[in-house]
Amino acid sequence: MIQRNVPLLGLLSAISVGGYLVFSQAFYGIGFPLDDSWIHQTYARNLARAGEWAFFPGQPSAGSTSPIWAAILSIGHALRLGPFVWTFLLGWGILWALSVAGMYTFNLVTPSRPIWGIWAGVLLVLEWHLVWAAGSGMETLLFALIIISVIAWFLKIHSEPEEITPKVWMRLGLLIGLSLWVRPEGVTLLAMVGASVFFLKIGWQARFKIWFEMALGFVLLVGPYLVFNQTLAGDWWPNTFYAKQAEYAILRTQPLWLRYLEQLSLPLVGVGALLLPGFIKSILLVLRSRNWPVLLATIWVMGHLGLYALRLPVTYQHGRYIIPIMPVFFMLGLSGMAALVKPSSNGLWPRLLGRAWLISCGLVIIIFWGFGAAAYARDVAFIESEMVATAKWVAENIKEGDVVAAHDIGALGYFAERPLLDLAGLVSPDVIAFIRDEGRLANYLDLQRTTYVVTFPGWYPELVERSQLIYSTAGEINPTMGAENMAVYLWTLP
Repeated sequence: MIQRNVPLLGLLSAISVGGYLVFSQAFYGIGFPLDDSWIHQTYARNLARAGEWAFFPGQPSAGSTSPIWAAILSIGHALRLGPFVWTFLLGWGILWALSVAGMYTFNLVTPSRPIWGIWAGVLLVLEWHLVWAAGSGMETLLFALIIISVIAWFLKIHSEPEEITPKVWMRLGLLIGLSLWVRPEGVTLLAMVGASVFFLKIGWQARFKIWFEMALGFVLLVGPYLVFNQTLAGDWWPNTFYAKQAEYAILRTQPLWLRYLEQLSLPLVGVGALLLPGFIKSILLVLRSRNWPVLLATIWVMGHLGLYALRLPVTYQHGRYIIPIMPVFFMLGLSGMAALVKPSSNGLWPRLLGRAWLISCGLVIIIFWGFGAAAYARDVAFIESEMVATAKWVAENIKEGDVVAAHDIGALGYFAERPLLDLAGLVSPDVIAFIRDEGRLANYLDLQRTTYVVTFPGWYPELVERSQLIYSTAGEINPTMGAENMAVYLWTLP
């Protein structure tokens, strides 16, 4: 049944992603909804051009959280497809693959309801967070695909343990190791899969052999990853791992329970709210049936939310850091709802309630797909009218020898193609130690003989006070939302 529906999901994925691009083109134009997308494009272009891992040509750096994503994007630049065509094709293909993996995972969790598995795939290709991510130019959806593939693989292993050889565990370790090249938090998958070995009905010698095989596969890919970062940045993790946590450290002053609830609320914006009762039901069912692998997957989802609540409790950009776990949440929620609702029941009220839920679910998916398309178009318009417009102005009006300090740097790096001082610390790691201290930042800019500062005025009011405004975008998107335009300032040296 899965194979028959794969082409249909591919077509639906193309329509879904294509629809977002049409909305974007009609509203403002084609682009990316995040400035960070341009960071990946800059690394990808420099890799394709000169074979070097650098944001600034000739200066190797570890400013990309996802080296493998930038490497994949570099294929588009090597083929001279520009930044968009290849990236959006990847987004479509990954969303398609994610829907197929989701359908397969649902059938492993709920094998008695195959027809629901088809709807699981359809849900994923239309769910607005995932479609937004497919058009974002970011590694988000690739990480989601690896997560759900790891979960599906280890659920399959536990459903047919007698047919599994130790080599399969090594391959699973390799896949988890690969996940770190996409996002550092992929390391947590190792704990989930490793813990599942406890529930295999085998002896301790066999368990240790499985752990060894899995660890071996993991280390074969993680070892080069750690060496890669150490060589480029002198640390085991990419600069972004530290920079983002330092930038938003102030958010960790909120109570942990409140931060956790904020993270938990992100998957509920849309159809997730209708799936929440099913998610709870799914937990109760796996506890009753002692389906420990599914329970471990559930615990991992909740733990992933807790990890971000603890270290990076941001909710901006539609919860982009939580989007990778959403497909698992949706599949578990749908599995629980398959047990709760009974649209074909002989009883009148169960049948009516079940059908009402199905209709409501379909309407919410479609309505929020539209809301997501509008949000995507606005996000693209914001980046294009502010970051990209500023970057093109800098490229045309500022001499290459002048020192420019900026936040954000993605579009500037791609369109201006010159060295920058990164106030967010992604490619200027020495800034991380005082990332929110404007006094020390000002001293740093003085020492670096800075000529210009590029930022939004409200982000660095003390730096702006010491500067002279020489350019501001004419973007109409931000002012309509009560926000500022990006600006370029002439820095005043003491």
